[in-house]
Amino acid sequence: MWHFASFGAPGVLIYLCFVLAPILISFGYSLTNHNPFNPPSEFVGLENYALLFQDEQFLTALRVTTILTVIVVIVPNLLGLGVALLLDRKGWLYNALRSVFFTPVILSSVVVSIIWTKLLDDRGPINEALRAIGVEHPPGWLSDPDLALYSVASIVCWQMLGFCVVVYLAGLQGVPAELLEAAEIDGAGPVRRFRAVTWPLLAPSLTINTVVLLISAFKTYDHVKVVTNGGPGSGTTATIAFNVLATGLDANHVGYASAMAVVMLVIVATLTTIVLRFLRRREVDL
Repeated sequence: MWHFASFGAPGVLIYLCFVLAPILISFGYSLTNHNPFNPPSEFVGLENYALLFQDEQFLTALRVTTILTVIVVIVPNLLGLGVALLLDRKGWLYNALRSVFFTPVILSSVVVSIIWTKLLDDRGPINEALRAIGVEHPPGWLSDPDLALYSVASIVCWQMLGFCVVVYLAGLQGVPAELLEAAEIDGAGPVRRFRAVTWPLLAPSLTINTVVLLISAFKTYDHVKVVTNGGPGSGTTATIAFNVLATGLDANHVGYASAMAVVMLVIVATLTTIVLRFLRRREVDL
């Protein structure tokens, strides 16, 4: 027991100190009206949670986060699978292209956001190119309240695309060539081979990508902060994570922000559990 405990203790201590303890402390703060600049704190029970679901700003952030998450889960999955199928070949060119697609994943979210802010600016290269081909009034990608959220979602999708490509490529390279050859001998065309052989064997890759994208999208903060700062307008791109930090660090309402964080944790944990259970059951069925 002591032998195994000596190996497990460092990992357990790190988990307790940097994961479990902050969650418990945050939950404790959520039951108070804690403000570091206005002590003392008072116990308010579940009052913060009751106020949350009457708070129009929080409900708007929940809607924005949901839309962003749906886009980020679906688009990189679809495009990543398509790109992986195209790159599932041997040769130095395809190896180089894999590196190109994966590069945005290793870049800082802040760096990616700054680059796309310059590109999507009203006077940026994209709109200037549109003007050059005759579009008199190019879209305000970041200034139009109807487009800003989709622009932010597109940036997140672009950065996460390479991750999906690599995971799907790993799955494709694990498909036994004998199964594909047997299907081809039986007269199955490319589409039929993909649907009957390749796609079922990619089920674990789909599970990994979906769960990672779901968690990443729901806690999106950096992109929103750098690109739109929650605007344009009132909260048109403000996610729950953005509101948590704005409320806790800018407005110093730590108790209320902690209640938001706990609700976000519960939502993410619930969705992740449901998605994992559904996709793992699908893996077994396939």
